[in-house]
Amino acid sequence: MSDEGRPGDALPVYAELVLEVAERIPPGRVMTYGDVAEWLGEGGPRQVGRVMALYGSAVPWWRVVRSDGVLLPGHELRALDHYREEGTPLREAGGASRGSLPRLDMRRARWDGAPAGEDAGRAGGHSGPGGPLDAGAG
Repeated sequence: MSDEGRPGDALPVYAELVLEVAERIPPGRVMTYGDVAEWLGEGGPRQVGRVMALYGSAVPWWRVVRSDGVLLPGHELRALDHYREEGTPLREAGGASRGSLPRLDMRRARWDGAPAGEDAGRAGGHSGPGGPLDAGAG
């Protein structure tokens, strides 16, 4: 039986990195699981998702999302409250899907890791470790 993940134990290094990125995503913006992995330069969407599932409750978990903008199953209403409070762009359900939950408007909500004022408004413009998210890190 592994001791990893027991309360009081130190987090795995990769988990610390993922959670640090999640904490830096500004209110009203999101990054996909794949964006976080790409920015870190290691792992993939599934690894990031696993970290968020195990350790994400201590950070703004609702800001790390699926690439299709669908709200996290089982946490939709809690996430939706956060999105509305923060002004995160949403695509409201309409027409035949009336009564359904909205999705994130990924085109407008996606964050690339750039500091305020330099944000291109979409993923892919970040420069990875040593780039905008590392600015000021010591």
